[in-house]
Amino acid sequence: MKPMARWFSIALHPLFMPLYTLLLAFNLDFHLSFFLAPRILALPVLGEVIVRDEHLLFGLVFVMTVLFPLTSAVFLQRGGMVSDLTMPARRERIAPYLLSLFYYGMTYWLLRRAEQHESVYAMFTGAILVLVLVTAITFRWKISAHMAGIGGLVGAVTGLFALHGSFSIGVIAIAIVIAGLLGSARMIDSDHSPTQIGAGAGLGFGIVFLCVFGSLHI
Repeated sequence: MKPMARWFSIALHPLFMPLYTLLLAFNLDFHLSFFLAPRILALPVLGEVIVRDEHLLFGLVFVMTVLFPLTSAVFLQRGGMVSDLTMPARRERIAPYLLSLFYYGMTYWLLRRAEQHESVYAMFTGAILVLVLVTAITFRWKISAHMAGIGGLVGAVTGLFALHGSFSIGVIAIAIVIAGLLGSARMIDSDHSPTQIGAGAGLGFGIVFLCVFGSLHI
């Protein structure tokens, strides 16, 4: 049971949540997918290739919110600031969170330099606010970042449904079930308490839902 919980925790790691959220949003909500027109690139060997702007967006988000934070965590581990990449100790999480916050800010700055749907800005504003609060709370208490991440994903999907209603409510139900499974996996694979699990999920969901549904962004 514990190895399965460990792999579930890895597959739904908070690092992947911004990318997963965008992938879901663009595939579910046509308001986002139709907003960006495809662009034609002329390549010497392949000729003209159609590349949709959301593919460039996904690549940017992967590099800035997955690759860079993961590389930084590895360097922190080798430097002795982090004992393990799972960061079991609460204080070990603060430096990686602060670095991730810097990368999130850079990602948002880059997104603002390109034309994106307003909901994309709202989702990232919510993600940044969640990370700020998780980092602040971690100074005193070990809140579940995994649940804050997937709570934000559920909040984003629910907000888009309430705002545009362009996909089935069944998607939200599936996302909630997956979030519940992740919560169970975190209690098996880590020392998180049910309170820490619930607080993380509630924080992530509430902040991102309000940002997306209210079209609130920086």
